[in-house]
Amino acid sequence: MSTSVGSGIRGRTSAEIAESVRGLVDRGALAPGDGLPPVRALADELGVNRNTVVAAYGVLGRTGVVEALGRAGTRIADRARVPQEGYASTESLRDLASGNPDPALIPDPTRALQAAGGRPILYGEPVIDPSLEAWARAWMEPDTHGDFGLTVTSGAVDAVERLLAQVLTRDDAVALEDPCFLASIHTVRLGGYRAVPVPVDEEGMTVEGLRAALSQGVRAIVCTPRAQNPTGASRSAERAEGLRRVLADHPYVLVIEDDYYSLLSQQPFHPIVGPGHRRWALVRSLSKFIGPDIAVALVASDAETADRLAMRLSPGTTWVSHLLQRIAHALLTDDGARAQIHRAGTHYAQRNREFAARLAEHGMLAASGDGLSAWVPVGAPARQVQVGLARRGWWVRPGDEFRFADSSAVSHRLRITVHGLTDADAADLAGDLAAAVAEARGARSGRGHPHSS
Repeated sequence: MSTSVGSGIRGRTSAEIAESVRGLVDRGALAPGDGLPPVRALADELGVNRNTVVAAYGVLGRTGVVEALGRAGTRIADRARVPQEGYASTESLRDLASGNPDPALIPDPTRALQAAGGRPILYGEPVIDPSLEAWARAWMEPDTHGDFGLTVTSGAVDAVERLLAQVLTRDDAVALEDPCFLASIHTVRLGGYRAVPVPVDEEGMTVEGLRAALSQGVRAIVCTPRAQNPTGASRSAERAEGLRRVLADHPYVLVIEDDYYSLLSQQPFHPIVGPGHRRWALVRSLSKFIGPDIAVALVASDAETADRLAMRLSPGTTWVSHLLQRIAHALLTDDGARAQIHRAGTHYAQRNREFAARLAEHGMLAASGDGLSAWVPVGAPARQVQVGLARRGWWVRPGDEFRFADSSAVSHRLRITVHGLTDADAADLAGDLAAAVAEARGARSGRGHPHSS
């Protein structure tokens, strides 16, 4: 017979304890943000081994019911708290929040579809298509050290999730950029890992921030070498060298470089993985320039990491379709498609620069970073400015959405996807943004004056 504790949790086995917590959440007895008892306290109350409670909390963490906060304990997760990339939920506003590429700048796959034919692939055959593998090795080799393993996953998010799962267990610490790509926050939370934020400036992840994260025992690092989402920052050569020096004393920490923007980027790739680093992975998704529905990412990594990743991509179960890989290879080796990708990268960068110049006319200074969106400082609480823009017909993302849930900082930045706007629309947006900022500043001052600071 199980024992009841004050929180209402019951059970003698890890499965029973986990199911009890799920039931309490379903009935509303435990709400998002509520803390669970410490492992030792719950084990003593239920009269079970501590490892039984650890296992139960692990199951709950992997399924996203709870989130681990390290020394702050374990609490019920708010599953709706992490926003997702994509279209705005309302059709009444002009969507500048999606972060999507321009469909008109994605190469036409019609001819590539014909190239995807050929003999069927059977169970037990290699996960990666030979033609794509040969091309990818030539692409990745200049940015790696020595021999490397190569595999393919269903996009960058899938790659990062599988890579973290092979080295981390529940409550392990992983360093993430702050602010951070939405999917990375979601992946770490659902995995039950403990996120350690590392500040990002105009040159990417900071050296001191990484050093502090390593001192907290992080076992993995997820970082973006260029076009960091949401800031658009790209790592400089000097910054990369500083980060490599810090990592030199931690060769067994898994470093995942998510180079998602790769062929679109206007900036060079500066790796932080040195020749002596033992665990690393370079991930390059094809989604931003071939199309999100292609769902293909290439992963170069050290041999051991590649072997472990391959075990999680066994043929016939979780492989990536060879048809998709053949389409990707056909586009990547087509001169017309590559020229289209180049034009797309140039267009995105140019539109960001032009929008920054329009904001400067209104006294707002924004760096024209790389990437699909502009990262705009507004000098007022971002959510207030977001509301003001919504009243004017625009939907944007406040910077708060890219911060960690336990961050107390209020963001004063917006991420705005501007590359699809006409010149007239961009001018209107800049004016409306300036007006919304003035309103938010006036409200903050308490005097209601639109130009208060």
